[in-house]
Amino acid sequence: MAKKEAKKPTSKETKQASYGAKDIYVLEGLDPVRKRPGMYIGTTDTAGLHHLIWEVVDNSIDEAMAGYAKNIRVDLLPGNKVSVSDDGRGIPVEKHKQTGKSALETVMTTLHAGGKFGGDSYKVSGGLHGVGVSVVNALSSSLKAEVHRDGYVWVQEYERGKPKYKLKKTEKSKRIGTTVTFLPDIEIFSKVEWDLKRIVDHLRQQAFLTKGVKIEIVDQRKLPAIYQGFYFDGGLLSFIKYITQSEKPLQEDPFYVQKESENIEVEAAFLYNDELETTELSFANNIYTPDGGMHLTGFRTALTRTLNDYANKEGYLKSKDDNFTGDDVREGLSAIVSVKLREPQFEGQTKARLGNPPARTATESVTGEALKDWLERHPQDARKIIDKCMLAAKARKAAKAAKDTILRKGALEGLTLPGKLADCSSRDPAESELFIVEGDSAGGSAKQGRDRRTQAILPIKGKILNVEKSRIDKMLMNKEIKALVVALGTAIAESFDISNLRYHKIVLMTDADVDGSHIRTLLLALFYRYFQPLISNGHIYIAQPPLYKIQSGKEFRYVYSDAEKEKVLKEMSKGSDKPAPGLQRYKGLGEMNPAQLWETTMDPENRVLKQVTVADAVEADKLFDILMGKQVEPRKNFIQARALSVKNLDI
Repeated sequence: MAKKEAKKPTSKETKQASYGAKDIYVLEGLDPVRKRPGMYIGTTDTAGLHHLIWEVVDNSIDEAMAGYAKNIRVDLLPGNKVSVSDDGRGIPVEKHKQTGKSALETVMTTLHAGGKFGGDSYKVSGGLHGVGVSVVNALSSSLKAEVHRDGYVWVQEYERGKPKYKLKKTEKSKRIGTTVTFLPDIEIFSKVEWDLKRIVDHLRQQAFLTKGVKIEIVDQRKLPAIYQGFYFDGGLLSFIKYITQSEKPLQEDPFYVQKESENIEVEAAFLYNDELETTELSFANNIYTPDGGMHLTGFRTALTRTLNDYANKEGYLKSKDDNFTGDDVREGLSAIVSVKLREPQFEGQTKARLGNPPARTATESVTGEALKDWLERHPQDARKIIDKCMLAAKARKAAKAAKDTILRKGALEGLTLPGKLADCSSRDPAESELFIVEGDSAGGSAKQGRDRRTQAILPIKGKILNVEKSRIDKMLMNKEIKALVVALGTAIAESFDISNLRYHKIVLMTDADVDGSHIRTLLLALFYRYFQPLISNGHIYIAQPPLYKIQSGKEFRYVYSDAEKEKVLKEMSKGSDKPAPGLQRYKGLGEMNPAQLWETTMDPENRVLKQVTVADAVEADKLFDILMGKQVEPRKNFIQARALSVKNLDI
């Protein structure tokens, strides 16, 4: 077919496409928020939706940290409304000099307006940028603010950020505080549905971080209402005990310190356990900093230096050449660090990393001084910790030797891909897929049925090593894991480099039975512990092979669940001229011939893939510990608590 020649624009069209001052739009008030909500709350999916609650709660937390609020309550109301109330001072209601409006309306409708940019209203606050509650107002179809202050209740309502009426002074009130009730705008959010567990987890965390403040949540969406409340006097000491409750601690007493240095309040707690992985949580002004920052760096430095000083002083180490590395002292460590400072510097509104250099020196000083004293006062715990670090150092050296055997100078030494890998011909990682297939039989079918240009097949035999119970040196001696590490191309541990990843889609393809689920879980544990960037960057997928093939005459369909099976059987049974449908149950991938495996599970046009994500790393870490770790009792309790809800159990 002849290619159409591009039409040249007419002079009239050129004039219409002009670009001048009249084409520059100035968004006023809260319009920028509605136009680009992602800039203010990160996303407009579930995470961004719940961020609205966090922003309003942060204002109440700020009142609590300033010493004015003792009670915070969140109500989930029918119709997806949310109400957040506190017994703080109440948002000011008098006329604001700059805006000519009430202070309440100014806070609710103006970006970067609040009590956090100067003066002594808030020495410490989490709502750093002053955009919190105004952003919630902008992204809500309706919002109502009620302020109990100066002996009265003051009320104002808004629609999509715009006031419906001027501030009203209503009935008398003896209490003080603020209540904000809002309904997220369905024009902004793809789905308005509150996740109670996510909210409860967040509020529990805030209660741990704010000593002596009661935080309640009441879910009134259905009757009877569900109530949960949190109050902790122990701060991070209570928090560290909570996150390690399923583990076997090495210490009898957790380490804990709370002290001010350089006008920065530092609170830290840690507990070593008999596991291999590390859990580190860091917060600045009660805001979780998933990427750490200066405060976490200061804690790590103090921990490594102080433990080395103690080990050398007590004669555990022969020379300074034997000193522990940062990785050595963090093996089996669960630690929480929280700082409260006047003007935190975060990376963006999502506050992922703290950048204040004084936070590092303050945390390092407070932690180092307190830990030195703690080690002297707890010699038995100190001995257990040093023994743990020495074992980690020994394993590190053994692991280095094992990794060097497999990985060092791989390209220069002509490191070859594993023989069982049927590689694809494409060398473009963006279009290349690696299928990790359970068993030689299924692997053979997959190799024959695949698209050889873009799809590589790596069969694994049986159940791989449980990495939750093994150190890296032992892990790399396992043939199946060794083959996988080499096939991925990224190396492992400190040698890991995601830029060398050979396939941007890594698909776990196991049978739809108990053994297949177990193998998949073992593989996920491996990826979570040693290749977590592959999960966080969206490279790991789970294939969904069909459970049944239903055929009536020449017509057949693959179905992926029992509910779908019943529906399809009914549909295919209609009509007297059709033979009764036959049902074939697939117990394993090996039962499918290459054409069937391609059509149902590998063909990009028809297949169903589930992308693996880690929405909550702490909860995922805890679950892997329970299900795959050394401790039997937590796993037993977990199974007993969920026994009645088990489905599709193969016996």
